[in-house]
Amino acid sequence: MWDYTDKVKEYFLNPRNAGELKEANAVGEVGSMACGDAMKLMLKVNDEGVIEDARFLTFGCASAIASASALTELIKGKTVEEAEKITNQDIAKYLGGLPKEKMHCSVLGRQAMEAALADYKGEKVQEKEGTIVCECFGVTDLEIERAVRENNLKTVEEVTDYTKAGGGCESCHETIREIIARVQGEGAVTQRPKLSNIKKIKLIEETIEREIRPSLQQDGGDVDLVDVIGNRVLVATRGACALCHASEITLKSLVEAKLHEFVSPDLVVEEVKE
Repeated sequence: MWDYTDKVKEYFLNPRNAGELKEANAVGEVGSMACGDAMKLMLKVNDEGVIEDARFLTFGCASAIASASALTELIKGKTVEEAEKITNQDIAKYLGGLPKEKMHCSVLGRQAMEAALADYKGEKVQEKEGTIVCECFGVTDLEIERAVRENNLKTVEEVTDYTKAGGGCESCHETIREIIARVQGEGAVTQRPKLSNIKKIKLIEETIEREIRPSLQQDGGDVDLVDVIGNRVLVATRGACALCHASEITLKSLVEAKLHEFVSPDLVVEEVKE
């Protein structure tokens, strides 16, 4: 059985905003029942570009239902521009984390939102771009590239968790490995120069203040930098984060991920109790 958080269970057993939205002026449909996951997201956007209401219908597992439900809660009351910035990691974080094998459900939610917002703007939803790599689930090379780049995926198994690609006959595994190597190689070309310890600490402090703290404080949490020892970043959680049983997931999926992006991919975040 999957190790679901209490919030995932709650949003599956008691989903928010499920059902049709007759007043919708933006609709996005993604996935297919043939591959096991399909989602329809309906939005009501007012004249000021604010999402007044959001509802969903989905065919899928508990994680798909919970992800769709969480997405509607995340975007209600936000402007279209604000909603466009929501990522699949934001959906997973809102739920206190998802099993790695179910991260593709949060990706499906993000795709449904992108399709709905394109519909609102009057943009034609294009057929899938790129070349089909996984015939079993209809996943293209560009979809795999995006998942690898946005989530720093390094193995075929991780790609399967996020996109389902490679989860069937496995004949595409070699192509997936080539895509991973190419995308990861791009990162190596643009590798940052080695930082002095003083510069590293300064960049860590700036990233926490600019990229991490605002997200945590929205949910009543926070994090403070305690020390930096080599590539080990020692932090203390505050507020709601200190009480949350999923704080380790937050430290990895948000804090460590942001430090990898803006400081160094070699950093490892560790929580210390004060």
